[in-house]
Amino acid sequence: IKIISLYGKTEKPTKEHLADVDLMIFDMQDVGARFYTKIRTLHYVMEACAENNKELLILDRPNPNGFYVDGPILEDHLKSGIGTHRIPITHGMTLGEFAQMLNGEGWLANKVKCKLRIIKVANYTHDTPYELPVKPSPNLNTQQSVLLYPSLCLFEGTIISQGRGTYMPFTVLGAPALKGIYEFSFRPTSIKGMSETPLHQDMECYGLDLRNYDTTIFRKTRRLNLKWLIDLYNAYPDKERFFDFTQSKEIGNFDKLAGTENLRKQIIAGKTEEDIRQSWEPGLSEFKAMQRKYLLYP
Repeated sequence: IKIISLYGKTEKPTKEHLADVDLMIFDMQDVGARFYTKIRTLHYVMEACAENNKELLILDRPNPNGFYVDGPILEDHLKSGIGTHRIPITHGMTLGEFAQMLNGEGWLANKVKCKLRIIKVANYTHDTPYELPVKPSPNLNTQQSVLLYPSLCLFEGTIISQGRGTYMPFTVLGAPALKGIYEFSFRPTSIKGMSETPLHQDMECYGLDLRNYDTTIFRKTRRLNLKWLIDLYNAYPDKERFFDFTQSKEIGNFDKLAGTENLRKQIIAGKTEEDIRQSWEPGLSEFKAMQRKYLLYP
């Protein structure tokens, strides 16, 4: 069987790719965050199957962050490879449920509908704790990183390292300029297959160690943690550089990660977390009501 990568230049299977396919099987592990690209791959695979009259069989898997829906809704002008759909940061759905939403809301190109067959997860609910048996990607290599990822990935649009270039990515946060403000430190280095040119490479970064953070707090509050973002912005001495992605190719566009320009502006303006959360409405509540139509699990 020929292997064709859908990560890179080719994101969508072509007519030629599908010519000898009788049934397309989709079996991937998502982590429930808008900027994790598995839902984008699902979108393009569904589109290709619909356009070429192929049935798609989804072997559904639990969403380790499926217990909450939170964050600003992606604005259309900020759609990108790390945000394709008008959804919040955590969408609270399995890929099988998400596929039903893509069909039902007419989000595929030209509103095509993909013929779906979904094999459900037995004995699963959205509140079921699920520890991934295999790391879903090189830099989500622990259960702690998977649960912290929806909150910490926003830092990829800042001068703050999320631990890429260490063996503990997405469990630590820091930057050289925070020396003297935080005691904990780590040093990003080039690691083949994980991060070969990490932000702040070979420099001591000072900040937060979240490796032992109690992640059950996310389950109790059903909320992303915005405090770390607010606190580190307030602590950073050169605020003009905090969100400036022109400094390094390792810094992403914060607005595209957040799905809105407002979050960056609100943090700079010193808005409280509750002020910020209020601005997510009514979009967040409207999404929650809409996505319930497509849920396969309680």
